[in-house]
Amino acid sequence: MTDQMQAGTVAISGHEGAGLEAYLARPLGDRPRGGVVVIHHLPGYDEGTKQITRTFAARGYAAVCPNLYSREGKGVAPDDQAAAARAKGGVPDEQLVGDVAGAAAHLNGLEGANGRIGVIGYCSGGRQSFLAAVSLDLDAAVDCYGAFVVKEPPADSPLKAGPLISRAADLSCPLLGLFGGEDRFPSPDEVAELDAELTRLGKEHEFHSYPGAGHAFFAVERASYRPEAAVDGWKRIFDFFGRHLAS
Repeated sequence: MTDQMQAGTVAISGHEGAGLEAYLARPLGDRPRGGVVVIHHLPGYDEGTKQITRTFAARGYAAVCPNLYSREGKGVAPDDQAAAARAKGGVPDEQLVGDVAGAAAHLNGLEGANGRIGVIGYCSGGRQSFLAAVSLDLDAAVDCYGAFVVKEPPADSPLKAGPLISRAADLSCPLLGLFGGEDRFPSPDEVAELDAELTRLGKEHEFHSYPGAGHAFFAVERASYRPEAAVDGWKRIFDFFGRHLAS
């Protein structure tokens, strides 16, 4: 493993051929490697998500984070893109699936790609990671505190996102779920319900909940950050992808 990498903004094709801005990070060298699609959180395509993308490159993966809000205007500040997308109810599910498929295709087109693709998402991206895993043929998926997989959003939520639990039988790959024991979206009861349904269906999955952690415990720049939960979560992510994305 080497931490030497190349990272920067690239253009990729998303749903229905739409041009998307994306952040790509990949290690230097020619050894075969798996790919990771990083799905950003509801606040958008930000520096924290780019750092996560570089973290995967430092661990030997090619990783790309598509800006799911690219359609809100070229050259528009990411915060303004995010605000515009939220005002529309977020990213439509069909569009998300197409964008992740495009990101995966971009990774598989890189030199050294071994053809194995994982996805990981945080917050709204956690739900979208689950959505991608029940919609596409993937090798591994990580859901970090994704809400509204089991229940509808609250009536006052701007998001237009329906539950996905009815699609659990379509899960195409092993799933790792990391959740906060004090989170409300998703609540521990929702996590337990999804766990039970996946178990009933015989779907390979690992769920871990962290006492004392709420939503966004990975976000180092926010008051919600919980170092012990985040450090343990990263260890589990690296182990999980190491098992499922290796050549």
